[in-house]
Amino acid sequence: MTAPTRPSHEIRAQYTDTTITVYQAYAPFIGLPAVRDGRFPDVWKRDRMTWIKPSFLWMMYRCGWASKEGQETVLAVEITREGFDWALAHSELSHYVRGVHPDRTTWQQRLRRSPARVQWDPERDLRLERLPYRSLQLGLSGEASRCYADEWTVSIRDVTPLARRIHAQVKAGRLDDAAGLLPQEAPYPLGEAPLPTATSV
Repeated sequence: MTAPTRPSHEIRAQYTDTTITVYQAYAPFIGLPAVRDGRFPDVWKRDRMTWIKPSFLWMMYRCGWASKEGQETVLAVEITREGFDWALAHSELSHYVRGVHPDRTTWQQRLRRSPARVQWDPERDLRLERLPYRSLQLGLSGEASRCYADEWTVSIRDVTPLARRIHAQVKAGRLDDAAGLLPQEAPYPLGEAPLPTATSV
């Protein structure tokens, strides 16, 4: 039986009626206090852009299964869908795309006004190899970054042990066992606001 074809651009995530889980990876001096207190510590810079990823495997690709320096603690951050949807509705593509934007100047103006940036990158499989469809990264800055840290966050969990268990199964060649440990992600229902879907470069 042929596997169903996925849309080239689709948000896949673990979510409930009111929340969505996104992933980030930090050094322990940020990640561990965030887990302990259920909020990001003061050392977490609220005036800088932060990138959140709904895809667990794309996070594993980015942090090398929690092995890269400064990304040793992988966090599952549960945030409100209201906040996530607001960020999407106020987002702009992270790069200029001919045919999507009227011109480069218009895109730059929109980008400066936007508190969120959409970037689409190739999704990854358990071996962290590229798949033929894209995964969302959402960059938050300004108002969106502050709201993410101080208003939208519902809970923060340390999923580093889970990442290491899954990676151990992958290294042992037990891909079915590894897949059974993955967070269950499903297509995320979008609201009325159109989502920028130009391919990342």
